[in-house]
Order: sequence, then C-alpha cells, then structure tokens
Amino acid sequence: MANLIDVDLLRTFLTIAETGSFTRAADEVHRTQSAVSMQMKKLEEQIGKPLVERGARAIRLTPDGLRLLEYAQRIVSLSEEAVSIFSEPDLRGVVNLGVPDDYADRLLPRVLSAFARSHPQVELMVRCDGSTSLSERIEKGELDLAIVTNCDAMHGDLARQVIRREALNFVGAEEHATHLADPLPLAVGPQTCSWRLTAQSALDSVGRKYRVAYTSSAAAALVSAVLAGLAITILPESAMRSGMRILTERDGFPALPPCDIGFIRAKHARSPIHDALAHHITTRIGNLSVPVVEAAE
Repeated sequence: MANLIDVDLLRTFLTIAETGSFTRAADEVHRTQSAVSMQMKKLEEQIGKPLVERGARAIRLTPDGLRLLEYAQRIVSLSEEAVSIFSEPDLRGVVNLGVPDDYADRLLPRVLSAFARSHPQVELMVRCDGSTSLSERIEKGELDLAIVTNCDAMHGDLARQVIRREALNFVGAEEHATHLADPLPLAVGPQTCSWRLTAQSALDSVGRKYRVAYTSSAAAALVSAVLAGLAITILPESAMRSGMRILTERDGFPALPPCDIGFIRAKHARSPIHDALAHHITTRIGNLSVPVVEAAE
C-alpha cells in the first residue's frame, strides 16, 4: 500500500509555492527555515520526485512540483473543510469586510475560501478602498471589519490587531533602468497612502530628487506603470510580481521600515459571526507568532 502524504507537509509546500522562498514560507507557517527544508525533503522522499529547485532569485517548482500543486490545494482545502465543519458553530447572517485592493488579490482569497467553507450560510460583503477610507467607514458603522495597513496608527475608538509584518521595498522593472532617472518617477497611491508618505520621507532623507508621475488607488495601475518602465513604486515583499526587482541601497535607495498589516473592528462587531471572521483573518494571513493586540480606546 502506498504511503499517505502528510497534510502538514502539503500545507508547507503550498506556502513555498506561493511565496517563492523558504525564508518567507518559514515565517508564514511559524517554523524555522531548517524545519521547512526538512519538511520539503520528507515530502520529496514520500513523492519520490524533486519538487522544488532554487533559482537565482526565488524557489521554483519542478514539473513534478507543478503536477502536485493542484492536488495539494485540493487535499489541504478538504482537510480544513472537514475539520471546520465539526469544530465551528453553524452561523448565519451578513458580514461587511473592507480591504485595500492591493491585498484583495493576494491575501483575501485565503480568508474567503476558508471562511466560505466553514460558514456557508454567511454572506460576506467585501468593499475595496484605501486604508484611511476604510477606517472612516468602520467608525461610521458602515463596515464590520477591515484589513488595513498600519492599523496600529489608526485613530478613533477602534479595536485593532497587527497580525502580519512584511518587508517594504522600492520596486522597479527588471528590464528597465527607470531607477536611474533624475528626478525619479514614482507610481504611488493617493496623498493619504502610508506607503507613499514613507517612500517620500525616505527619499528626502538621502536627498534623492523625485516626482510623482502616476497616482492611483488601484494597485494594478501602479504595477502596470512599473512593468512598462515608466516609474518605480513601493510594495511589500509578498506583492512582488514577475518582471519586478527590489531596489536596494546598492542601487542608491534607502531601506524602508517594515509594513504592518492588521485589521480594525467596529464597536458593534462583537457577535460570534464577527469573531469567526476575525479568527480566519488572523490564522489565514497572519505571520506573527504573537499578534499585537490593542484594545479600543
């Protein structure tokens, strides 16, 4: 009889495939890098095929790794669904969740898929907007919870929790030398965007001249400007796209402080249905072993 595959090994494999890095995967699954490497070695022994290969910039899946990917996703999803059906209460109702659009495509699917499987009778309404605007909507009671950047800096009578921390970087296109332009063209969010303010402050601190060439609240628009070689932007590490590269101090760019991501919660959002969504947000996208919690003021 063939050996059964350990679901925990498949979960780590999926995280490596998603992040493209053993280091980032270790942060995601709350293990050491050596433990993650041992897990992958054990999985490859069970499969009998090499699954990943180390490239110059990132970890890549081998052809057999790509074949395993879909099966791993299905197995892990079914495992989580089976556990959640018997462990979580049968909730019904509507929850209003806010999220910036640059998180909607890379972080939100992890929350939505698991939450929908665990609570199929809950209707989840999602609104995409900037972190500042989402905070205002939370205070007005228009939203129940919101995933935001720098939630610890949000003001008002809000419960808040920092659950994820990522490196924040200046980013340019691999095939263009836009970062050498003087003044430096930037593709950034609106004036209230914390990443924009952080980048401008950092450039000012080293006397680097720049101009805001593109402004948009849509992450896709900023990414397009970068990949076309028209500007550089600021992104957290997990938001890197193919064709981009991180601009470091060797390229003349100052280091940026890390990006803290978390969620804020409206005063009225205290029911079990809100607790369940908050739990899914923390467990599905959090990478801090001890989340930073701040009570409502």
